[in-house]
Formats: sequence, C-alpha cells, structure tokens
Amino acid sequence: MTGLPLAGFLALSSALLGVGLFGILTRRNFVLLLIAIEIAMNAAILNFVYFAAFAPVAPLGLTGQEIAVVLVGFAATEVAVGLAIVLALHRLRGSINVAEATDLNG
Repeated sequence: MTGLPLAGFLALSSALLGVGLFGILTRRNFVLLLIAIEIAMNAAILNFVYFAAFAPVAPLGLTGQEIAVVLVGFAATEVAVGLAIVLALHRLRGSINVAEATDLNG
C-alpha cells in the first residue's frame, strides 16, 4: 500500500477519460481525434500503474507496469497507423476532415 491518495488519482484518471471522450465525440479533425484517443488511453494507463501498487501480483502474473508498457506500445502503433491514414487522406482529398474519410478511393 502506498501513501498516495486513491481519490486524487481516480479523479485525475476520470478527468482524462472525460476529456478524451469529449474529444472523440466532438472533433472532426483527424489529428485531434487521435490526440483525444491518446488522452483516453493515458487514463487507462494511469489506472493500471496506480492500482499495481495495491495488488502487486495480478491474476495472470502481470503487474500493472507491464500492462502499461504494452498499452504504450499499442498507443504508439495506433498513432503510426493513424498518421499514415491522415497522410493518405490529405493526399487524396486535400483535407483531414473525418466526415470526408468514408473511403480512400480518389
């Protein structure tokens, strides 16, 4: 157990998740949408790392820090693929508006 307050970390994580979900639901710019997804994923990563202090051994033998490292790798992959889609969309349409991303055919 740590001396860090549980309520503060849960409030921070909830605020990050709320900002991320708001961005996901309201943004039309593809790059801002990717940033909002990253913010929401950071909320999950924060929870995994913090709760690892309370339960050092998870049921599958993975700690919260190990799961967080996997999620950071997943987030980096998601950004790389997302930016490739943004570049292809900008090259074909001249815009990175999500509403225009129905297909990548010219």
